[in-house]
Amino acid sequence: MELPRGMKDFEPEELAKIELIREKFLETTKLFGFQFMEPSPIESMETLEAKSGPGIRDEIYFFKDKGDRDIALRFDFTVGLTRYVVSHKSLKLPAKFSSFGGVWRYDEPQKGRYRFFHQWNIEIFGRPTIESECEVIEFTSQLFDTLGFSNIVIDLNHRALVESYIKKIFGSTDHTLILDIFRAVDKIQKKPKNEIISEYEKKGHSPEKLETILEFSKIHGTPEEVEQAFDVSQLDAWDELKQLWSALNNRDVHNIRINFGVVRGLDYYSGMVFEVYHTNSDLGALAGGGRYDSLTKALGRDDVGATGVAGGVERMILVMDEQELARIEHVPQVSVVYVNEEMQKVAMNLASKLRQKEIPTDIDVVGKSLSKQMEYAADSTYTIIVGPKEYAEDCVILRNMKDGKENKIPIDNLLASLKSILS
Repeated sequence: MELPRGMKDFEPEELAKIELIREKFLETTKLFGFQFMEPSPIESMETLEAKSGPGIRDEIYFFKDKGDRDIALRFDFTVGLTRYVVSHKSLKLPAKFSSFGGVWRYDEPQKGRYRFFHQWNIEIFGRPTIESECEVIEFTSQLFDTLGFSNIVIDLNHRALVESYIKKIFGSTDHTLILDIFRAVDKIQKKPKNEIISEYEKKGHSPEKLETILEFSKIHGTPEEVEQAFDVSQLDAWDELKQLWSALNNRDVHNIRINFGVVRGLDYYSGMVFEVYHTNSDLGALAGGGRYDSLTKALGRDDVGATGVAGGVERMILVMDEQELARIEHVPQVSVVYVNEEMQKVAMNLASKLRQKEIPTDIDVVGKSLSKQMEYAADSTYTIIVGPKEYAEDCVILRNMKDGKENKIPIDNLLASLKSILS
């Protein structure tokens, strides 16, 4: 039997790595004062279409429930958290929320992303400020540091800056055209330029104008380097971008770069945007976010701004594996084995006592022979062998599975000292 296309089973080793990222994520959210919550995994289509429009149906899992209602599986946490904040008008602002879990997208499966995958996510709701943007970017930088990543760069940009240049080059303020060109710019890091120009020429866009925009999107560097490469006086929001740069430096966040090619694909972004890359990997963005005040407005709150960031967990794991960062420290484990059926009951009682002392302990439950039990226990740190001769002396054999050394040890001493032996 096969799984539906784009789905996968998460085996123990990968799930342990997901749990490692979750653990470090939660530690970082506590440092920054974010409240952990999980929005509903199911949303109404009305909510999802409030901003994204009917076209979102091509990208998500949706269906009618038994009440003939149009509903869908969440494709991110941002929409659900925004709906929650908008519907709780008495909520104290600014509100800082974090989430971690699975999301569903009906995308073409690719390396590092299936149609069900895991995300971490933080959001700040309240009055828009540069420091709110800094908070989510600093959080992101610290999370990657905590996980041991090196060679991480955070690319910064502002949607209004790119929009002002698109309007100038295309001589148009048409919203549909602007969003279309945004999507073209967003593809430049994933597709060759000539493919994008050909694709958008078929849509009726001028290839010369599009090439000008795509060349513009390659500009990156420090504020000083960008100003030397381009006349920024004609761009909206340049001063805001410089303020963000300065504020991040004040927070000791220095792994940043201005990149005019970062616009983010989702239409609800309205201000600052950023993406996180590993400079030695070709997997694309590991995380991304920005300001999306237009989403809170679309869902009914003109008085609340919002900014946030989300990261792809499986994609991060691939980079961690490439860089040999995903070292899963298995908890020291004890296996209890028994020589014969008579000793099984004794061994079971001993295993239970070890577990009561919070010592991870495994034991055979199907009555295997001693040799098969020992084979199964080969990966344990220690194995306790319960035999009739030793038990008659209230002792057991403790074997170190790394070097094969054995000691006969009184059961009372074992229970008292094994935790310190393992540590």
